[in-house]
Amino acid sequence: MSDPIRRADFGRVSVFFGEKSGKYPDGNQVVVRGTDTHAIFDTPLVANRIGADVDDAELVIQGHVHEDHMAGLHRVPRAPVHVHELDVEAARSWEGLSRHFGLSPEAARKMLDKALREFHYAPRPDAIAYRDGASWDLGGSTVRAIHMPGHTSGHCVLLVEPEGVAFIGDIDLSGFGPYYGDATSSLAQFRRTLARLPEVPARVWVTSHHRGIYTERPAFLEALAAFAGRIDERSDRLVELLREAPRSVDELVAIRLLYPADYEELWIDDVERRTITQHLDELAAAGRVSEVEPGRFAAA
Repeated sequence: MSDPIRRADFGRVSVFFGEKSGKYPDGNQVVVRGTDTHAIFDTPLVANRIGADVDDAELVIQGHVHEDHMAGLHRVPRAPVHVHELDVEAARSWEGLSRHFGLSPEAARKMLDKALREFHYAPRPDAIAYRDGASWDLGGSTVRAIHMPGHTSGHCVLLVEPEGVAFIGDIDLSGFGPYYGDATSSLAQFRRTLARLPEVPARVWVTSHHRGIYTERPAFLEALAAFAGRIDERSDRLVELLREAPRSVDELVAIRLLYPADYEELWIDDVERRTITQHLDELAAAGRVSEVEPGRFAAA
């Protein structure tokens, strides 16, 4: 028998914690019980163990689309699923999700097997597109979507009012730092998102993974600053590597910028390459690195 699911309640909003505060591959489930509509945000693996609070949902609002945020959609086949217009094709089909990831063909085939086997993957061809600023009146509570791209092109913060609960999704404030390694991800957009996030009028901040809940603004801002700081740490690390010797992107991928050398997953090389390339572009624009010969970079 599994352990009871930890939860926290803020008025009409409930947060059900996944394993290890929603550490990947799990996540944290947000439920909003309006007087008219029962809504849920995303559906991580823990959604499969919650019961009626998820299974009776009348509306699903996706903050963004990745396999670990779709792991309970199969439990709510009749509930309409709303997704930001820039992520919606990733929710509608595997082809769309595969393009969203930007994986090599071999990695994509293995990723589909993983999604089916480990995440109960079920596409939603009926997914409904929403835009920045979209709102849903649930009766007594209103949800507003605030477009905060970078992690994916359509990533949104979902703000529940009047409770002041902001589901900030995969701006997860983890020690790993921001993830912007997919085909629709953007380092530049993530930087702008992190600068804007404190402007969201929230009193409670809920992450999809790792940290769970912040109820004190100073603690939230401290965690956000540390999270954002990881971007500059990565840039500095790249400059150090290129100061040692000129290197190609492939050589940098083999060394790794994000993941430990002994960590293996299907997406590692593709994600490392995309992340490193974005950092090199930014560093080159700042005059910190230069392409000393075709495909090889050095510290300026």
